[in-house]
Amino acid sequence: MGYLLGVILGTLLVVLITRLWSFLVYVIWRPYAITKKFREQGIMGPAYMLWSGSIKEIISIRRASEGVVLDINSHDITPRVLPHYTKWISLYGRTFLYWFGPQPRICVTDPEQTKQVLSNKFGFYIKPEPNPIIFALMGKGLVFSEGSDWARHRRVVNPAFAMDKLKMMTKSIAKCAQSMIEGWQIQDESQEKEIEFGRQFQELTADVISHTAFGSSYKEGKEVFLAQKELQKLALATFFNIHLPIFRYIPTSRNLHKWKLERKARNTLMRIIQSRFDSKEAGYGNDLLGLMLEACTSGHYGGKKEDQRMNMDEIIDECKTFFFAGHETTSHWLTWTTFLLGANPEWQERLREEVLRECGKEIPDADMLSKLRLVTMVLFEALRLYGPVVMMQRKADKDMNLGTLQIPKGTSVTLPLVIMHRDKEIWGADANEFNPFRFQNGITKAAKHPNALLAFSIGPRACIGQNFAMLEAKIVLAMILQRFSFRVSPNYKHAPADLLTLQPKNGLPIILSPLNA
Repeated sequence: MGYLLGVILGTLLVVLITRLWSFLVYVIWRPYAITKKFREQGIMGPAYMLWSGSIKEIISIRRASEGVVLDINSHDITPRVLPHYTKWISLYGRTFLYWFGPQPRICVTDPEQTKQVLSNKFGFYIKPEPNPIIFALMGKGLVFSEGSDWARHRRVVNPAFAMDKLKMMTKSIAKCAQSMIEGWQIQDESQEKEIEFGRQFQELTADVISHTAFGSSYKEGKEVFLAQKELQKLALATFFNIHLPIFRYIPTSRNLHKWKLERKARNTLMRIIQSRFDSKEAGYGNDLLGLMLEACTSGHYGGKKEDQRMNMDEIIDECKTFFFAGHETTSHWLTWTTFLLGANPEWQERLREEVLRECGKEIPDADMLSKLRLVTMVLFEALRLYGPVVMMQRKADKDMNLGTLQIPKGTSVTLPLVIMHRDKEIWGADANEFNPFRFQNGITKAAKHPNALLAFSIGPRACIGQNFAMLEAKIVLAMILQRFSFRVSPNYKHAPADLLTLQPKNGLPIILSPLNA
């Protein structure tokens, strides 16, 4: 008995020592070795602090910038949105190494290196695993899946975003926009009304994605959106926490709340899915949900079998992804575009003239929308200055060469879009100014590099919904411009904030004036 106990204790001791050694290598030796490797290449950065890395410094710098309010005409938002990057670039240059806990991150802003990271077809630059609450928020859908899983999901959902399908959604999107506009209720044309547009666009885009992708409505999917809002707050509250895998299974108050929100979202999605199952005699439909259910039940979509199957958990994760991404990003795109037009009345008038010339007072159709060149230019400029995504990250899945840089396996490559979209060497001396004319010859000729605009990303992982988002944004803007003039309220405080997506910290109050009939 004593011998057996000794063997067990000896084994446990070996396991404990092995784990402790691995931990010490991870938090001490590896950071030292990686720092040394980058220094030999001339890459510097803030010092690594045991376990926390650069996190304490990031929090301190960000906290100092929280109260900053910018001038309404100032579009150089980097010192407010990424103040730690602003400081480190001034100290170490535009390529630097920093640490998120024991995880190394290298900031890269060179467009050719960026293209190499995002266009890599061999999967050596993968998406780093996010905060567990982000997984709960968005699911492991197209945004976070990798390899064959990502390819299989992409094949299933891709037909839902074909241009002929998108054109068929025009009336549905316009109907949702009409409902929002009717709710503004300005009775006297001589009067004005102040409306918080950020909230309006959030509800509108949620209604649009519910109708067009899931055959439901904002009212039916409201529990999903509310749960995702709460999960978004949780994710922000824990954004700078270092997450050990075991912590996600411990029933802390935060985890219990997360699990409750996950159940609420899942139950609502299951009701929407079940409703489609109940009407399957008429077919599942050719929207996003219908295509996924077809892949789940038959596995024969498009003449293929196993490589296009999806199970129910994958469908629910994909629903989470599209419910969130399908409304969160577009709503803020519309919000910031409205802000820019409200602050630049001469451009607002240019766009209104174009809309009235091409569409009159009619509900815009796909052909009319294709002729709105100025509207398109303004939307691209809004994406450049205030794109919903502040930065992107990829992780080296093996030792890689990135241009002249040697990137060790496990290093995350950070692409700070807010900084890159304001690079004067790429965009010109007016990079911090609102100038939609830079896009008059299209995206690829707007700057000195054809891939300078990265709001939708590039390469195989480019946003699958970018044409849908553009269609929606054009319809909504056109319908507002047909009916109202508007300006930014004096109550607005220009304080852009990175809250997972770039948004006005205190909302966007807009003063609306109805146009004379």
